[in-house]
Amino acid sequence: MTGWVFTSQYLWYDMSGALEDKRTATRFRILVEIADRQPAVNQGEIAEAVGVTSQAVSEYIRDLVADGYVEKEARSRYSVTKEGVDWLFQEAKGLRRFANHVTDDVLESVKEDAAIATDTIELGETVTLSITDGLLHATPGDVGPATGVATTAASPGDEVSVTGFEGVIQMDPGHVTVVQLPPARSGGSQVVSIDELATICAGGDIVVATGVEAVVALRRADITPTTSLAAGPVAADGATRGLDAVVVATADLVGQVTDTLRDDNVLYEVTELADADTDADPDPDQGPDLGIEMDTEITQRDSS
Repeated sequence: MTGWVFTSQYLWYDMSGALEDKRTATRFRILVEIADRQPAVNQGEIAEAVGVTSQAVSEYIRDLVADGYVEKEARSRYSVTKEGVDWLFQEAKGLRRFANHVTDDVLESVKEDAAIATDTIELGETVTLSITDGLLHATPGDVGPATGVATTAASPGDEVSVTGFEGVIQMDPGHVTVVQLPPARSGGSQVVSIDELATICAGGDIVVATGVEAVVALRRADITPTTSLAAGPVAADGATRGLDAVVVATADLVGQVTDTLRDDNVLYEVTELADADTDADPDPDQGPDLGIEMDTEITQRDSS
């Protein structure tokens, strides 16, 4: 079980000192500039980059040397010590945590998103959020684990703008079946079981194709794919929204699809549809040879 997570609660962090006072921020920036330029350090260039005077840079460097963060090797030659590097890492982690808090918590809670109204919704009304057919839906009231506030009014079936997201939408992730077809040089769509292909596609919420052979095979099965472009990203996005997807792909393009699915931590399996005798020349006037080999490989990424 996974879910979309919303929160508007402020999270307290061990905040970076660079965010608490100007002197620490300047000290951090000067030490970064030294690390970037070492060992030959031009104080005038650092002063220009940081926005302070050369005299101020000199004083900061003197303090950094005294604190053991910088070692002076010769005139205008400095290096950052291990202690200095550790301090930079500590401050950088604090800055990163704060940046993540801003983007993941603060901005997520104030952004607006569109949902489909399941009933009449009034402006300013609290709504419960859910995912149906891969789309966000809003229902009047706060009876569910994930809620928001409507910033527009809407009638049933219309779109409504929602903000102030809180909670988690519980949702089972979708699964992707990748159907591998032989390339045209090996018979293409002519040497696969169209009936078997149709059965597999019937189990998916969405069907996408990549490669000419895949498009032709789906046409022979009287199936219109959702898209024949960006098959991997479309299937991965559908799976994250709880949709089961079928990707019909030419053998030469399967790797591109599975790379995308692995990168997005999507559960998938690869099923190969190929004639048992691929050396035989296919006859386009005859029906498909039903001597089918089906090799299935199931792959699951660690969601952690």
